[in-house]
Amino acid sequence: MVAALRAVLRPLVRLLMTRGVTYPMLAELLKQTYVDVARREFGPEGQPPSDSRVSLLSGVHRKDVRRLRTTADAPSNDMPEAVALGAQVVAAWTERFHDAKGRPRPLPRLESDGGARSFEALVTGVSKDIRPRAVLDAWLRLGVVELDRDDRVVLRSAAFVPSRGLAEKAFYFGHNVGDHVAASAHNVLGGEPPFLERSVHYDALDPGSIAELARLAEARGMTALRAVNHKAMQSEARDRRKPAPKQRMTFGIYFFSEPTEKP
Repeated sequence: MVAALRAVLRPLVRLLMTRGVTYPMLAELLKQTYVDVARREFGPEGQPPSDSRVSLLSGVHRKDVRRLRTTADAPSNDMPEAVALGAQVVAAWTERFHDAKGRPRPLPRLESDGGARSFEALVTGVSKDIRPRAVLDAWLRLGVVELDRDDRVVLRSAAFVPSRGLAEKAFYFGHNVGDHVAASAHNVLGGEPPFLERSVHYDALDPGSIAELARLAEARGMTALRAVNHKAMQSEARDRRKPAPKQRMTFGIYFFSEPTEKP
């Protein structure tokens, strides 16, 4: 486990140091998280454990447990309103307006030019509480879309992946990495049924092969994402009317490459 944690922590620490998050800041956050997890998930028969039990389980000193008891509740990684709206608009766009290969079509910017198949109509159909122009301006700033010479809005990615904007990227970092780690931890602890978690990895490829594999992974991965998105939208519309308790899900893909340290 220590060797596995070192592999997980190295890229995380690199990110934290780049963003100015020092070791003392991380150490305090870890203390809060240990206390929070112990209080939430390790109490006897669902009851909050005592400070002594939390200290024993977590290794955090009792005086720190007392100090953190009221502040240890980890803030939820709530989806920012702009991200929530953006994800819904992109999901509707890729579901309703795509070509024969499933790629999202460019949309006329104004409803007067494209009617129901315009960007204005798309945004209004998802939410009438925000102006389509405000969404467009934000997406242009974030690099999610661009305008072509015909004044059409072109989606630069078939998912809501901002190329700029720290708040938006930070949300998806916490959401995606958090759920990936949660799925892996479930499997390591022998949870049943195990969650899907698979990867293909090689370490003797030249840059040309890496580029080719990256294109293949993106194309096939987006096909899988669109299929799951299509089914999830249909299921949510049906399940919304049912009284049964609701659950959330995440299905994701990733691709990574770097030089090998040794030939």
